[in-house]
Amino acid sequence: MMRHALVIGMLSLLGCGAARASVRTASVLATYPQSPEAFTEGLELYEGRLYESTGLLGHSTLRVIALQTGVLEQLHQLPPELYAEGITIWDDRVYQMTYQAHRCFVYDPRTLELLQEQTYEGEAWGLTHDDASLILSDGTSVLRFLDPETLAVTRTLEVRDGDRPIERLNELEMVDGELFANVWMTDRIAQIDLASGRVTGWIDLAFLRARLGLTEEQAVLNGIAYDESTRRLYVTGKLWPELYEITIP
Repeated sequence: MMRHALVIGMLSLLGCGAARASVRTASVLATYPQSPEAFTEGLELYEGRLYESTGLLGHSTLRVIALQTGVLEQLHQLPPELYAEGITIWDDRVYQMTYQAHRCFVYDPRTLELLQEQTYEGEAWGLTHDDASLILSDGTSVLRFLDPETLAVTRTLEVRDGDRPIERLNELEMVDGELFANVWMTDRIAQIDLASGRVTGWIDLAFLRARLGLTEEQAVLNGIAYDESTRRLYVTGKLWPELYEITIP
């Protein structure tokens, strides 16, 4: 999100003295090209294809990309007044949220044809799903679980590391039954137990930004995709020229 809030408190929260869960550093297994113009808000792998939602007013899209080459295969442009956010694929349909417009678009994953438009309350940042619900972040420490048909809130869950709430939860992805979440304006991914909301671990990816030499303030880590069939995990960031397959020790 292009937001200009102070992040000092959040950075302190994730510092050495506050984080209760253990921190691990991932390793890169493979590197793939990624459009450096993509302001990545959501990332998803489905049937071997990479789906990406990009944000910013006038630049918001849903796109399908060839993973190996980074070639853009399909593109759907949103109206210029809309700011696209997270995506997930549920029941063979792509759900794409918008930041503050309260509008969710549902697409055919093969053609990107718009099938349905729904509304919901509050802001939307990241999106994923479990076996029963869509899971939505809104920049706070509280996740909302939504009925996929109505987008009504069925329950909420506060995310904490020890006794500290973890705010600015952003892009989300389910990985083997555990929720992975980017924390906006940090280089870490939180691993979250969905039964309790407890952070069970942190994945430190600061070395990726250093490797890319990025200086743009908004070029932050944001984008997690997991391929259940191959058990491969991919990450990228806003305005990053590369996407990475990573492994976690």
